[in-house]
Amino acid sequence: MLILLPPSEGKTAPAAGEPADPADLWLPRLAPARRRVLAKLTSVTKRTSARGVADSLAILGLSAGQQGEIARNAALLTAPAAPAAEVYTGVLYEALGPAGLAPGARAWVDERAVVFSGLWGVLRLTDRIPAYRCSVGVTLPVIGGLTAYWKKALTPVLDRAAADGPVLDLRSGAYAAMWTPSGGLAGRTAALRVLHERIVGGEPRRSVVSHFNKATKGRLVRSLAEAGAAPASVDDLLDVLRDLKYTVEERPVAAGRPRQVDVIVREL
Repeated sequence: MLILLPPSEGKTAPAAGEPADPADLWLPRLAPARRRVLAKLTSVTKRTSARGVADSLAILGLSAGQQGEIARNAALLTAPAAPAAEVYTGVLYEALGPAGLAPGARAWVDERAVVFSGLWGVLRLTDRIPAYRCSVGVTLPVIGGLTAYWKKALTPVLDRAAADGPVLDLRSGAYAAMWTPSGGLAGRTAALRVLHERIVGGEPRRSVVSHFNKATKGRLVRSLAEAGAAPASVDDLLDVLRDLKYTVEERPVAAGRPRQVDVIVREL
């Protein structure tokens, strides 16, 4: 089973440690593609002139108040690295709380979670990385849009990595576009969204709430890890989630597409 996660915009920079080595990350076959993005990102952000900084901010979609992110990216080749589980500190990862898991549950997450990244492609939570700023929506000079770049690089290797067992897709839309399970694999993939249900005028109304969506996904993965879940299929996975007291509904979907699953929550 694979669990596909988005990265976290919020990151904690490691205080010490050797720099990251792209070849030491999960799926080392991706090392050349990673090095290319890393080299271009650092070269773009090393420019210190007013025009260079302004261009870097525009490329990365940052504001003038975020110039510190530019300096951080410029130093990525020598920056200290730590496990991704310690670097990513956003809402989803706070709710997942890898550091607080019992050893067996932590091993369960480490073996199954796959984080998608505009800089690194894909990672395991145990992979050592520095803090960085590079969303998959970025377009880098020469390389072009990172979504298309990584889709081409990831498709053959992830199709093989996900060859057995179900896939639980918890990515946001931008990161979901980096790799789309297809063919027989699509039928073994559950793309999950979280909906908040409220009663308005006596009628149930459902909506997506971004912050709570991320927190629920983090708690859901934690629940699966603590249960030591071992589903052999998407149907098994949905049964496990229901056993864990999640309200789960499946939406109709066209043949050849990942199965679409909603988790309904009524309290924020």
